[in-house]
Amino acid sequence: MNEPRNALTPEALTMLVAIAQSGSFAAAARHLGKVPSALTYSVRQLEDALDVLLFDRSSRQAQFTAAGQELLDEGRRLIEQIDAVANRVKRVATGWEAQLSIAVDDILSPTTILELCEAFYEPSPPTRLRIRAEVLAGTWEALVTGQADLAIGVGTSRELPSGFAMKELGAIAFVFAVAPHHPLAAATEPIDDAELVRHRAVAVADSAQRLAPITVNLLPGQDVLTVSDMRAKIDALLRGLGCGFVPEPMARDHVAAGRLVARQVQRVQVAPRLGYAWRQPAPGQHARARPADGLALRWWLDHLERPTTRRALLERHGSRVGGQLEAGTGG
Repeated sequence: MNEPRNALTPEALTMLVAIAQSGSFAAAARHLGKVPSALTYSVRQLEDALDVLLFDRSSRQAQFTAAGQELLDEGRRLIEQIDAVANRVKRVATGWEAQLSIAVDDILSPTTILELCEAFYEPSPPTRLRIRAEVLAGTWEALVTGQADLAIGVGTSRELPSGFAMKELGAIAFVFAVAPHHPLAAATEPIDDAELVRHRAVAVADSAQRLAPITVNLLPGQDVLTVSDMRAKIDALLRGLGCGFVPEPMARDHVAAGRLVARQVQRVQVAPRLGYAWRQPAPGQHARARPADGLALRWWLDHLERPTTRRALLERHGSRVGGQLEAGTGG
């Protein structure tokens, strides 16, 4: 192990991760099935090969030095890359992805997503699913940054870059809603912007970290209460903490029960059109340069083609919405 390159093996990096997670050499040794003395010897070999100290010997805990922390951070990244290579090889061999990550916009039906997961798991495929909830531009960002393989609920108005494909889910109507005890519940309709700006708006924070966040229906100078997702926004509206636009299917039951009041506003509202997007080989790219869609992604794309699935994703937010999703049948 004299050469640093030879010392940085997956086993050595895994050892550092185990020590960091366990908090001590003894606990890491138990986790790795080694005796503590063997683990200590392996650490010293790694330190000798790199000619650095990886741990602060004055601490009773497994305290990394600055150099050790850097190696740990880079080691974790390298292990992830090694696992990714292994997963890609497995995908080429079997056609099934080891993991499929799906970003779902907050305004779509979580019940429908879970029903699709149930149908997907029924034949026990080898693919692990990872579902992540996003808001506004965050749904698209998860796809373009490689954090998701499929993004459901992205706006269709954006220009589609090369290497991505998109299909439409449909439009979703929004209503302006307030609690019955909110001042705007008794305001003269249609309510103009001059009146709206006098009242606090409730907004959902865009989950995008790199792309420019999207701001919708907020007026300059208006007080704003920002929450994490659309369900929290509706809860805030029910409490009379503000006013705002919400998807009509999500507000429908509350309006019918009198818990929320839908109000007409002067500003023109256009129902946004949503779609689903995924990566695909760019035109002219050789098929061997990039694998075709895996079987897991293809399963989801096939089911998203079905009108019943699309309607359910947009509409099924309450007990008043009829029609059970038939994820395993044609629609």
